[in-house]
Amino acid sequence: MSSSLPTRTAHTKFAHALIRWQQQHGRHDLPWQGTRDAYRVWLSEIMLQQTQVATVRAYFERFLLRFPDVRALAAAPLDDVLGLWSGLGYYSRARNLHRCAQQVVNAYDGQFPSTAAQLQTLPGIGASTAAAVASICFGERVAILDGNVRRVLTRYLGFDGDLALAANERALWQQATALLPTGDLQRAMPRYTQAVMDLGATVCTAKKPLCSLCPLQSRCRAVALACPENFPVKSRKLKRSAESIWLLWARTQDGAVWLSQRPTPGVWAGLYCFDLYASRQELAATLPETLAGQAQDLPAFKHVLTHKDLYLHPVQVVVPRHLVLTSTGQWFDAAQWPTQGLPAPIRKLLAAGG
Repeated sequence: MSSSLPTRTAHTKFAHALIRWQQQHGRHDLPWQGTRDAYRVWLSEIMLQQTQVATVRAYFERFLLRFPDVRALAAAPLDDVLGLWSGLGYYSRARNLHRCAQQVVNAYDGQFPSTAAQLQTLPGIGASTAAAVASICFGERVAILDGNVRRVLTRYLGFDGDLALAANERALWQQATALLPTGDLQRAMPRYTQAVMDLGATVCTAKKPLCSLCPLQSRCRAVALACPENFPVKSRKLKRSAESIWLLWARTQDGAVWLSQRPTPGVWAGLYCFDLYASRQELAATLPETLAGQAQDLPAFKHVLTHKDLYLHPVQVVVPRHLVLTSTGQWFDAAQWPTQGLPAPIRKLLAAGG
């Protein structure tokens, strides 16, 4: 494993090469770039966790229209936040986003803290997100280490330590810090941080990296070893599971649907959803016998979560509006349900057949 820290000359060349490359070849058209507004940078960083840029762009712009600053976000009902987040996935991010905004307003008078250490005390902000905000917005000399950056650094350094081990992760973070710019930090750190993210996203990609276009090619250990796709090393794999769920899609003749807010913790926590059941028989038992016989099974489909595959079985039934199906749910008219925070597969079903 590569364990020695880069020399001062090495980190100076590394940082300068990345900054020059970013100015000419990096991304410059993303709506959260070119700003030191901590609210916008923080919002983009949270949205970009586990989510592609192409998907985030539209959500980011819609969020800013509805919540133009951290005070507007903090003052909004959580259901409004979840409604706008619907379809973006990983909904704990939205709940933490709301809690974080409230804490920034209540504890910091609406101004984000300027150091990574302080930012990490806020809900939903980890070390890498804190570093991104602190370096881009406040020029702090602190390293980010998201997936793209891990890939760039492990390849450049030839760092073959297993990142499933916390000690190796810490060692890589130490080397990432040593590679940071050392002068003119207010100008250099925002550009450098954007550069290393851009390089990982567009050139130093997970598969088929474009090494011939990389500004680090001549000094990259992975290129010298002719094995860039072997980095980074991480042995621990996510253990996936599978679960079958039956969805009670109850609707009225005039287009209202029955939705219940999901408990926390659990799948789709805090979102409005069809009532979920572990079996077709359990679902049928909740309905009056006459309605159970009219329930229609729709085609089942798979929905993929991070650690689990959900096999969803929608069962649709038309029921009288006066019927109360469960103590936790309520009827939502056709004009109401689209504004609620809904899991992506539920929204798709309703949009297609509601």
